[in-house]
Amino acid sequence: MAKVAFIGLGVMGYPMAGHLKTRGEHEVTVYNRTTAKAQAWAQEFKGSFATTPAEAARGQDFVFCCVGNDDDLRAVTLGEDGAFQSMDKDTIFIDNTTASAEVARELDKEARQRGFHFIDAPVSGGQAGAVNGVLTVMCGADEAVFEKAKPVISAYARSVGLMGAVGNGQLAKMMNQICIAGIVQGLAEAIHFGKCAGLDIQTVIDVLSKGAAGSWQMENRTPTMIKGEYEFGFAADWMRKDLKICLEEADRNGATLALTALVDQYYKDVQKLGGGRWDTSSLLARLEK
Repeated sequence: MAKVAFIGLGVMGYPMAGHLKTRGEHEVTVYNRTTAKAQAWAQEFKGSFATTPAEAARGQDFVFCCVGNDDDLRAVTLGEDGAFQSMDKDTIFIDNTTASAEVARELDKEARQRGFHFIDAPVSGGQAGAVNGVLTVMCGADEAVFEKAKPVISAYARSVGLMGAVGNGQLAKMMNQICIAGIVQGLAEAIHFGKCAGLDIQTVIDVLSKGAAGSWQMENRTPTMIKGEYEFGFAADWMRKDLKICLEEADRNGATLALTALVDQYYKDVQKLGGGRWDTSSLLARLEK
């Protein structure tokens, strides 16, 4: 059992922190920008809550974080009441935010100067994966630090892997989002094509899903896509945030992301339809508008 803090109780962080308490049996203190949510978590999981990130991080063995973007991450770490202001020597900070590789390296440098450790550890699996504790976690860290943190991270994960040095976790997550963008667009076009051709979409998908075209998206999103239901899951707004990170990184490393840039604009179209909070499978709605 370890002393653990968790900063950020959104749709991902709330259940992830819960698994650290229930599965990991750790002593967990949480912080959330809205204190009422932290209080609710503490009551539900019989943990503790703090009113600032610094208070939450003080005296902990591990500090987890899952917030919105680079700026949010800097605020809860380097801000006046940020976690980095109170963390003890050799504490490990584990960042589950999907952010840039640049901010990961920046915070790693700052952590080293202060005598503690940083892991960038973005996750894949969405809200359902967080709730069920079966996320995939892609880590960038020194190997010894990773090995120490891995058993704790495993409380909310099905797979925890070391991608290399700090920043590589975020780069791996970018690859994940690039893959998803292309797969969902292809699935949306296939369903649209099938509808125009007068096919029974679910019957066709039941066959296609067993062959080379099969994917997690096909298995899990087709039934709701057919019904035009998108009010759940990973939002188009969040996907655009992630794809922006991918495209900016590609500008730096020279990669060509033609399809990713195109799908990003398709999600912009979804936003214009009022679907910013729709699930990423809402690319079909754009074709059917």
